[in-house]
Amino acid sequence: MAKETEKDIDYRLIRAIQNGDMVAFNELVDRYKDRLMNVIGRMLSSKEEAEDVVQETFVRVYQHRQSFNFQHCLSTWIYTIGLNLARNELRKRKKFKHYDIDEMQGNESAFAVEMKLPSRIPDVLDAVIKELPEKYRVAFILRDVQEMAYDEVAKVLEIPLGTVKSRVNRARLMLRDKLRPRLEGSNALSKSTLLPVGLL
Repeated sequence: MAKETEKDIDYRLIRAIQNGDMVAFNELVDRYKDRLMNVIGRMLSSKEEAEDVVQETFVRVYQHRQSFNFQHCLSTWIYTIGLNLARNELRKRKKFKHYDIDEMQGNESAFAVEMKLPSRIPDVLDAVIKELPEKYRVAFILRDVQEMAYDEVAKVLEIPLGTVKSRVNRARLMLRDKLRPRLEGSNALSKSTLLPVGLL
């Protein structure tokens, strides 16, 4: 018998949830709560706000469980709900800003910064990520922290694939520029610290 894929597990759980299985719902929450906190926590100003949004996300997932379309990825659906709630929170608290930074154009390979993030992000990198404009920060977190495929990020953010790639690469370059002076000016953090190679 073939091993269940992540998508298989998600589909099995949501089918059970649609039939009222609360054990399956709790399992789904356990699968995604930390991932969502990783994203939402970097969008909002406090852990408490992020926890509230994550909790509300799963409330919405359960409320709308029958509307899930099995032609889509469950993870994409969950992230979309969570990010929309987080944006609503930002707007409601007048923290949401629209950034008009021009997208980088041309051949993306000309400015792509390849890197692999460690499983544990150092505090200095986490702080710098939070300084990014929202549209770049979210794309970067979904792609390079959550390691979602570019096309899945495009679906979550409801923007073209090329825009996702542009925003992610723009975020990488902005992070690199912000990190360099901090690393050079700090004796507490050496280049041997687990930081993405592309950002050094």
